[in-house]
Amino acid sequence: LQLEVGIERVTFRSKGGNCSHCVCVYDGSMEQEIGELRRCRPKSLAGGEFTLSDIFYFSRKGIESIVEDEVTQRFSSEELASWNLLTRTNNNFHYISLRLTVIWGLGVAIRYCILLPLRITLAAIGLSWLVIGTTLVGLLPSSRMKNWLSELVHLMCYRICARALSATIHYHNKENKPRKGGICVANHTSPIDVVILANDGCYAMVGQVHGGLMGVLQRSMVKSCPHVWFERSEMKDRHLVTTRLRNHVADKEKLPILIFPEGTCINNTSVMMFKKGSFEIGGRIYPVTIKYDPQFGDAFWNSGKYNMVSYLLRMMTSWAIVCNVWYLPAVERQEGEDAVHFANRVKSAIARQGGLEDLSWDGGLKRAKVKDTYKEQQQKKYSSMIVGEDSSD
Repeated sequence: LQLEVGIERVTFRSKGGNCSHCVCVYDGSMEQEIGELRRCRPKSLAGGEFTLSDIFYFSRKGIESIVEDEVTQRFSSEELASWNLLTRTNNNFHYISLRLTVIWGLGVAIRYCILLPLRITLAAIGLSWLVIGTTLVGLLPSSRMKNWLSELVHLMCYRICARALSATIHYHNKENKPRKGGICVANHTSPIDVVILANDGCYAMVGQVHGGLMGVLQRSMVKSCPHVWFERSEMKDRHLVTTRLRNHVADKEKLPILIFPEGTCINNTSVMMFKKGSFEIGGRIYPVTIKYDPQFGDAFWNSGKYNMVSYLLRMMTSWAIVCNVWYLPAVERQEGEDAVHFANRVKSAIARQGGLEDLSWDGGLKRAKVKDTYKEQQQKKYSSMIVGEDSSD
């Protein structure tokens, strides 16, 4: 099977030999592709009128979307080009050789019998100390001493938790680290994004209210530090959160706010639409790119498939969590720039630094149906392509 993407060709060999079938996927835009089809017509039909040949384009796009669209594949684990001796992908791997099976068996023994007990012990120490420490610090009156102790407890606990995951983190451009009174925005892959970033500094966090283990941690952490937790479905919570964030940013002595504007976990192959609310608050924005190496462990959290405890066990039975963190230069909203364009500008910078695909789709499609407005936009685009002019109907 030969797969052609642009000028790049990747060849896959089957057991029985070479396969003669060829699937071509073009990187060009819709307008370029349908324009190419129309240039192949006879000159008498080369105008903007619709012809039967246009059906081929729309049929092909529909089949491609059914086989593999660019949105839903971001909500499942990334498929690896080569096996990393883990069972962490969507494809089932079959028996290949005795030598590889023996190596895999040794890996299972090491990960489950040696590494897992040590990691569980470290995680229990880190999480227990986080709950106990933040609760005790929360009993103190507001003062500089309380803030200092809160930062010390958070930093210590996050570093212990990072050791429990065998996290190897490479920080780049530390001169651009978020400062107090600012807003740190980053792409979102899993809850351990917080652990990764908080290993290098403390943040006031903003996020959705969770239950279970995550809920216990949230309720204890907010006692010692002004984190902001909200219910996604409550409209009144949104207005309250916006007000609290504005007040937080106005105080230049408070910790930088950590926000994940995508609003959901993406599998670290792309960056999806940033919600504009995070960019309407004002203040200086500090973009951060987090890129995990999937060869050592899949950091993506599929919350619809695994609860928090199951997810953590998957992390602790991986080889390690290896990632790179880039601190990008701080940016501010330009004069006359609206929140949507500002959010897209920051998103593009984050995606470009990490080599991630920059998508305009809303990550909320992970849980909700496609909005009618999205369908109408596609219909208008198709209409303008067919008739050769902008359609307002």
